[in-house]
Amino acid sequence: MPTTFTRLVLGGAVLALASAAISRQLNTGAVTTLAGTATSAGSTDGSGSAARFHHPIGVAVDASGTAYVADQSNHVIRRITAAGVVSTLAGTALSVGSADGAGAAARFKYPYGVAVDAAGMVYVSDQYNHTIRKITPAGVVSTFAGQPGQLGSTDGSGPAARFRNPAGLAFDAAGNLYVADQGNHTIRKITPAGVVSTLAGRALIADTLDGTGANARFEQPAGVAVDAAGNVYVADQENRMIRKVTPAGVVTRLAGQNGYTGRRDTTAALYARFNFPTGIAIDATGTLYVADRFNHAIRVIAPSGSVTTLAGNPLGAGSSNGTGGAARFNCPMGVAVGPTGAVYVTDQSNHTVRVIQ
Repeated sequence: MPTTFTRLVLGGAVLALASAAISRQLNTGAVTTLAGTATSAGSTDGSGSAARFHHPIGVAVDASGTAYVADQSNHVIRRITAAGVVSTLAGTALSVGSADGAGAAARFKYPYGVAVDAAGMVYVSDQYNHTIRKITPAGVVSTFAGQPGQLGSTDGSGPAARFRNPAGLAFDAAGNLYVADQGNHTIRKITPAGVVSTLAGRALIADTLDGTGANARFEQPAGVAVDAAGNVYVADQENRMIRKVTPAGVVTRLAGQNGYTGRRDTTAALYARFNFPTGIAIDATGTLYVADRFNHAIRVIAPSGSVTTLAGNPLGAGSSNGTGGAARFNCPMGVAVGPTGAVYVTDQSNHTVRVIQ
């Protein structure tokens, strides 16, 4: 089954997010379930535990605290209010396709990443259609870049561009959209006008190599996040590392050790270990949150370079709410930071959306 995402710097929302982050207490790692019921897959709209998901992957949160979820195996995009009320924004559950249209008339094929821009438009990496889709607040879906079913690595404008299984998405403050083009092992950039270019990596060449632009290498990058300075952070899942890409395309290793699987917290990020990091998000203080998928945990990379575990435990998967290591996840995939600093998590194999405060 296809399998992560997230948003982070949202133009006009940046200052509000910074204010909220400064005024709140540090995240204590207390985990609750916002929507869905653990291990109960389905597609039901409803409130809290009455709602059902089927392998939720990407998640993004807008300035009002509304969450958007790529409900991958249902082939739909869901919307969750701050109170936990779930509705289907676009697509029809279990109906696969690539059709543009309004609400239930639209079709997706294993949607993966989600991002929200400053105007409230939702962007989706439609992974097995190899396209980037755009959804208005009213649920009207159009294809923003790429051609359905036409995979490749071509740079270009709108339908002339090509992707190969695009995954995580994130906006910068200028409205540029960054894509973890997973099957091409590259990081792509899309301007607000829909012009696609390759920021770093070389199409179809998987490896781990720091460098500039096409000289850098990734292996199945899954998630991206962008800070206020325009630096892009990449969850380089097969390399078990977190990478940093400057606006000029210079790639360096930020955290983790290439090819070394584990869960090591440390004061020196380069010596930390991850187990298939997928989703990544950043808050206004520059703190990174990582969905460490097969460690069943949410990790934190501080601006100081220390790596810690915010919630979850690599000793075993589960679905328990609780604080820190008492909480349990089962393959968390996507993370996003809300306007009050809460961290939203798509708990893929539990078919739920969780919140850490």
